[in-house]
Amino acid sequence: MTCAGCLLSAAGAVSALWLWGSSGRTWRHLGHGFEGEGTDYGAVLLEFPLVLTGGALLPALVWGAAVRLLGRRGNRRASDPDR
Repeated sequence: MTCAGCLLSAAGAVSALWLWGSSGRTWRHLGHGFEGEGTDYGAVLLEFPLVLTGGALLPALVWGAAVRLLGRRGNRRASDPDR
């Protein structure tokens, strides 16, 4: 279970970075003006760590919640005396 959560986090971080990097908004901020005019490095310095962290944490949190909920459901069935 732990390995799958780590792999899911890595996949989430990579896909979040890919989506962020390929968006039109990011391309505008990273200098599609003449000779680099309009380049906003604040977008990279602020958004890049947030996208990376969010992309890694969100799948891990969803995975952890699913494991916890499914684990509770399995424990209830095992402790049910009618079964």
